[in-house]
Amino acid sequence: MKPAEGGAALLTLVAAITGGPVAQSAPPSGHEASPEPVALPAPARAMSLGDAITYARAHQPAVLAGIARVAAQKEAANIPRAQWQPLIGVNAQILGATANNTTASYVGPTYMDIPRIGATRAVSSGTWQPYASTFVGAGVTQEAFDFGRIAAQTAAADARVDVERQTAANALLDVTYSVEEAYFAALAAKAVLKASEDSYTRAKAHRDLAKSGVDAGMRSPIELTRAEADLARFDAGRIKARGGLETAQAVYAAAVGVPDASLDVAGTPSTPLDLPALNDAIAQAGARDPRILGAIAQLRTQEDQTRAIRAETRPDLSLTGTISGRAGGAPPSSGDSSQYDGWLPNVPNWDVGAVFSWPLFDPVVHAHAEASHAAEQVRREELNQARFEEVAAIREAYVGVVVARRALPALQRSLDAARANWAQADARFRAGLGTAVELADAEALLADGEINLALGVFDVARTRAVFGRTVAEAI
Repeated sequence: MKPAEGGAALLTLVAAITGGPVAQSAPPSGHEASPEPVALPAPARAMSLGDAITYARAHQPAVLAGIARVAAQKEAANIPRAQWQPLIGVNAQILGATANNTTASYVGPTYMDIPRIGATRAVSSGTWQPYASTFVGAGVTQEAFDFGRIAAQTAAADARVDVERQTAANALLDVTYSVEEAYFAALAAKAVLKASEDSYTRAKAHRDLAKSGVDAGMRSPIELTRAEADLARFDAGRIKARGGLETAQAVYAAAVGVPDASLDVAGTPSTPLDLPALNDAIAQAGARDPRILGAIAQLRTQEDQTRAIRAETRPDLSLTGTISGRAGGAPPSSGDSSQYDGWLPNVPNWDVGAVFSWPLFDPVVHAHAEASHAAEQVRREELNQARFEEVAAIREAYVGVVVARRALPALQRSLDAARANWAQADARFRAGLGTAVELADAEALLADGEINLALGVFDVARTRAVFGRTVAEAI
């Protein structure tokens, strides 16, 4: 799950939870509390935030995939280094071919094998008579000096390893952030459920009090019908809140990467860290955020790739050695014919030597190098874009934390006022001075205050986690 997608899903979930206690329409009077809904199996285990992050970093598929990609790229980086190792091979051939030797010259095209014919009689007109020719040999070729070509290819391959390493680190940060957000969302869902359960309990007590008053003839029947409607509303709210908690626990399990269908939260979360100075946070992120480091690695990789392509036109010096046996059945230009008519490679030969080659100009290689050089500018612009987007994200996250923290005192004052208002309304209702409408309004204010404070605490924790992700605090 990507952080942005996870955050949107969790915020939608919490918004749905908060709408429960006050958004239901009133059912007819005479309502009794609905039976307990069929609930999903309770989570088999619970994890604290620290344990969840540790587990996710070791088992989350996204993290393991990143580790595997780094390991695979490291193996790929060994490919250019293998050019320094000797190339050893054996070869055996048996041919049937004509042997019409002339002074004509020819080249060996890459798409056709032309056997070399030498030391046979030159003829004015050829014949179609075939002769046997056999060959067996073993040879070794060793790179002697490459003028920096292999080193350039190796540097480009190593740079790709760094790109994969930064990609894996970015995935690790995403997983850490997703676990934190899911943990805080599950805590918020628990707080919302408790507020919903408390509202239902209070509404049930008031319904029972109203029923007693109506049965005793001390209250109007409308007091009971209104209490029944409020009880049904809060009952629906607690059912919805319980479903929200089950969903949050399922999201938490998926974020951590456990095989369980759901996972409960454990432990008490620590107080969110204080915010550093904004300029310090931006400098910190630029030095260690994998998204920036990955963009830098992409640019360096492209530059190394350009150098590696251009190095393909550098000279090459290699050593060669072969030991072989051969024989041909064609009539020679002088001397005796080959024993066994060329069917047995009984003529030994060996050779050692040095081969120097220099592709002075290859237009295809030149075109590849120019294309790679042009791509370097693309990588530079992508790096500038990443830095610009990161600064904007840090500033946005910073403001989000500040606003969420500023809202907490107001939410607490709102809850304190709602509790005082409810206590007065409850006392008036019990004394026969207040109405069910007055009490219902006070109950709704109290429920909203409890839920809004729980969500405010969640918002502080979530925005602080977002800020930590943007500045790569977990690195």
